[in-house]
Amino acid sequence: MSDQPDQQTKKPFLYVVVCASGIAGDVGKLITAAQETSWDVSVIATPQGLGFIDATAVEAQTGYPIRSAWRAPGAPRPLPPADAIAVAPATFNTINKWAAGISDTLAVGILCEAYGFGTPTAALPYLNSAQAAHPAYRQSLERLREMGVLIGTYEPHRPRAGGAADRFRWEEALELLTPRLSAGE
Repeated sequence: MSDQPDQQTKKPFLYVVVCASGIAGDVGKLITAAQETSWDVSVIATPQGLGFIDATAVEAQTGYPIRSAWRAPGAPRPLPPADAIAVAPATFNTINKWAAGISDTLAVGILCEAYGFGTPTAALPYLNSAQAAHPAYRQSLERLREMGVLIGTYEPHRPRAGGAADRFRWEEALELLTPRLSAGE
């Protein structure tokens, strides 16, 4: 028998960044999938994204407050550091601001810092084909890939038709991130 006390295995901590999109209300699917595969999860919402989710339900599911604004100087950090980050759904606006380093919201600020911290990050884009045709989007995806961001495979939907929410694979974020964490990156 060891003289060392039993230590509980720490679950990896996942930040889920939620952007303003019609499917954002389904983020509970990603939270459930992550929790079922032994992640501890919290949600960081863009200011506009906050209006697309049921904050009470998400906070009850995760056990953590949703963050969407900067904390006051000297206020305690309400969340532990992230072991990984999933951006789902990742909108045209967030992808472009993130790639350009425009840290004007807490959510994008966390994403910009993640690169410097070496935090494994996956983005599941969700946008329409007219937005995806814009050259800035392609350039932003290229820059994010160069930064090591793992990009999901969702195909943009038709403009003004609403996205095919049933084709959005929330669990793809975990499929992308798990090998990175297992490899110790």
